[in-house]
Amino acid sequence: MMQHVEIFTDGACRGNPGPGGWGVILKMGDNRRELFGGEATTTNNRMELTAAIQGLAQLKRPCQVTLTTDSRYVMDGITKWLAGWKRNGWKTAAKQPVKNIDLWQQLETLCQQHLVNWQWVKGHTGHDENECADRLANQGIDNL
Repeated sequence: MMQHVEIFTDGACRGNPGPGGWGVILKMGDNRRELFGGEATTTNNRMELTAAIQGLAQLKRPCQVTLTTDSRYVMDGITKWLAGWKRNGWKTAAKQPVKNIDLWQQLETLCQQHLVNWQWVKGHTGHDENECADRLANQGIDNL
């Protein structure tokens, strides 16, 4: 039986582009782990994607994952848009190159190793883990 892991992610950017950070909370049973990091010049969307990638990358074996994000871009991209982008040679419906293709490809590879259930939560509305992931993302910027 696969272990169930909850992952909560958030990205932040001061300026877009600008210095950015990502935050992740992993919960499995009574265990909880918090991670964060940052990049000197990036975008908010890249940090949202990086948070999801970093969270999934911590898992050492296939897991049943509930991944909660406040990013519609990440959730819709992986659950709704990815198949079409690939079918169209990594072009959007408007025939433009998909932005952040490097991160989308990493995220797709990681998702193929797990059973991921994507959950969206509205940001900055008092959801405990989302608020904590936001603080961690900002810590990633502060520690640059």
